[in-house]
Amino acid sequence: MKKDPLDQLAKRYGIAASYYDFRGDPHDVSRETRIAILNGLGVDACDAVAVETAIHAADTSRWMKTLPPVVVASSGKAPAVPIAVAADLNAKQVQWTITLEDGQQREGKASLKDLRVDERGAVDGRKFVRYQLNLPDDLPLGYHRVAIAVDTGPSGDARLIIAPERCHEPHVIAEGKRVWGIAVQLYSLRSASNWGIGDFRDLRELISLSAPLGCSLIGLNPLHALMPADPTQISPYSPSSRQFLNVLYISVSDVPEYADCAPVRERVESAAFQRELAKLREPKNVDYPGVARLKFEVLRELYAHFRTVHLQAQTERANAFRSYIEARGEPLQLHAIYDALDAHFRLQGPQYWGWPSWSEEYRDPLSTAVNRFARECQEEVEYYLWLQWLAEEQLLGAQQLARASGMSIGLYGDVAVGANPGGSETWANRHLYLQTASVGAPPDALALKGQDWGIPPQNPVELRAQEYQPFIVMVRNNMRCVAALRFDHVMTLFRLWWVPRGMTSAEGTYVHYPLSDLISILALESARRHCAVIGEDLGTVPDEVRVAMEHYELNHYKVLLFETQADGSFKAPSQYVKSSLATVTTHDLPTLRGWWESEDIALRSSLNLYPSVAVRDSVQEARDRELPAMMSALVKEGLWHWQPSDGLPDYSPALARAIQAYLGLSQANFAMLQIEDLVGMTDPVNVPGTYNEHANWQRKVSLDTRSIFDRADVRDMLEAMNRARRGENPNAG
Repeated sequence: MKKDPLDQLAKRYGIAASYYDFRGDPHDVSRETRIAILNGLGVDACDAVAVETAIHAADTSRWMKTLPPVVVASSGKAPAVPIAVAADLNAKQVQWTITLEDGQQREGKASLKDLRVDERGAVDGRKFVRYQLNLPDDLPLGYHRVAIAVDTGPSGDARLIIAPERCHEPHVIAEGKRVWGIAVQLYSLRSASNWGIGDFRDLRELISLSAPLGCSLIGLNPLHALMPADPTQISPYSPSSRQFLNVLYISVSDVPEYADCAPVRERVESAAFQRELAKLREPKNVDYPGVARLKFEVLRELYAHFRTVHLQAQTERANAFRSYIEARGEPLQLHAIYDALDAHFRLQGPQYWGWPSWSEEYRDPLSTAVNRFARECQEEVEYYLWLQWLAEEQLLGAQQLARASGMSIGLYGDVAVGANPGGSETWANRHLYLQTASVGAPPDALALKGQDWGIPPQNPVELRAQEYQPFIVMVRNNMRCVAALRFDHVMTLFRLWWVPRGMTSAEGTYVHYPLSDLISILALESARRHCAVIGEDLGTVPDEVRVAMEHYELNHYKVLLFETQADGSFKAPSQYVKSSLATVTTHDLPTLRGWWESEDIALRSSLNLYPSVAVRDSVQEARDRELPAMMSALVKEGLWHWQPSDGLPDYSPALARAIQAYLGLSQANFAMLQIEDLVGMTDPVNVPGTYNEHANWQRKVSLDTRSIFDRADVRDMLEAMNRARRGENPNAG
């Protein structure tokens, strides 16, 4: 049977023609969906002639390029470099040169007749052969370049990446120990010193209070850069840029210039200013605009002081700032220029919401207009560079404190799936991100209509053409200040659900990415940064991702509420995967108390998030089975005395202690407690499927951090976790 040309074309671009849903049922993807995605990629597929033309163009490009843009290989194995040569050239020999990362070179040559033929093809009647050139198997880890020259003329060069086959494993895990930590949304921390939002000083306080109790790591929400000029954009999972930091987390009083600038100190310490800070600390939710107004007013004054005292005098601190700017390079410069431009346009009115709304001449970061703006507004751009420097200094200081305080890991960061369509990351690399589609998820048990996250996907062809540099920089920058890193929706390394603009989530399909290459790069950066990797693999996980995670030793992500057997019983602690991070619940799920008391079901019902009363009732019926199953699990592990005839106990610190200890007894390398669950909070961090309907990413912790750790029940819960991680039943003895 003749193959459908559209199927052939879509396959060349990694676009799935079918998929299996969460129930395991197959679904075919419509032609309209695949055509829309192809068109978004710049491939005309509107009719049969266009499809045939596009296939021919793709094949021509593939054969006419002597080398691919990048080759990724495993350490200790001979890198296989594919070389395309026209048969009519009658080439006999190829010469190669490898320029290593440190500048050293290695050279060699090979006879084409001795090379393995991987593939033969033809374009416009001209025959081609693709050979496999094996390079030396002792190349060091790193980012190198390989150049080849065929004796009859063709030549080419490519990035050559040599990566380890394993991600970094912390020494404490390699020694067979199991550790635990506390997960926190940094903005939610309360203290007597912050400015209405948790900051890097609060993070240091949390470290200082938890480390002596045996805590080995502090888990953080994504700290990605948001939009300083629009503090209402608050979702850490829709950032302006994943390469840089949210400067609202800067602790102003810890900025060195604060101690040196008497006028600023006098203003901040005045009764009027302190009253404003008290008002910002008091509410249940973070007042982002209020916090941003005060912080940025003061930080601008401190920046002016920094320019006068340090930059003009070329002090040692000024030199450190310049060195930072040089080290972070063009990506940081573009991010700072974006923030300055964003502030410039937003001052002109609400019609400006991000770079797609700017004047056309400013939408291209390399345009004359942008270059002129950067020159004419140099101090404004430098201000945003300075903010990033402060943020990185303070975050790195927190990690250093964690290790100095005895934490075996320290900070555990989080990487979002993508970036805001109007933000810095997409503006700085417009060719990589598509504005014609968004990332989401197919229909599943939690979202029967599917999900559209409003995040533009990366073009996998362009990502490879850019030699994976955007991915490398993003991973490297996120590992810079932490010792463990969680990749939200780790399946993004293999495939993403694309929703073409104008279509529903259910009408989307999967588009595939080069899993082997990306996970190899992840392993390389992990090894270099001594940073463990956790892949959030909840939901539908393809076998390819499971195999790759095992091979490269990415830790799985296990949520106790989901870890059940076919009969509805909870998995025993001994059944947990060792190479994993386990937690009772997450930011996208109810708190432990909310789950136990079914507050999440009531909340979702009040927000009309259930498609029908029948669906809501079925969720409640499932919950009514889950709670007794949890009690039975606790009984089996000797953590509770209970009979089904007793009825369910009310939520209490003692019950929370038992459930957290159950998690602690698991075989998972890492166990995390949510800070909300230490004090029995009910309100969730985030309710998926809502935007303004619920106060997502705003709710603060109910108590300040010091008060939390002063509570006897909290200290008892953490001691129980300590004992459980050592394999002891905390109720014994």
